[in-house]
Amino acid sequence: MKTTASASIVTRNLADIATENGNVYEAISIISKRANQLSLKLKEELSEKLAEFATTVDNLEEVFENREQIEISKQYERQPKPTSHAIEEFIAGELHYETPEVAPIVIPRELF
Repeated sequence: MKTTASASIVTRNLADIATENGNVYEAISIISKRANQLSLKLKEELSEKLAEFATTVDNLEEVFENREQIEISKQYERQPKPTSHAIEEFIAGELHYETPEVAPIVIPRELF
């Protein structure tokens, strides 16, 4: 997955993250949902690559270290975190989302 997201910590301006209506909490919710999607995708991708090297060992004392598995794991560890990637997508306007209409709350007359 190619990204321009930084692998290190970056200070963000909340004004850049707020949605069109200025709601920071809505923006954080959208970003977190996208980060979860990216995280699941990365996890599946990593599992598929590591499954190629899987061996079945009945004895728990026998642990085999496979150089290819270690290199693949290190490569994924060096990638930017899904949250950073999701923030970059949000700021660049690459995320498309819809906010559902809020239904009016009807209060029964008995409660007045």
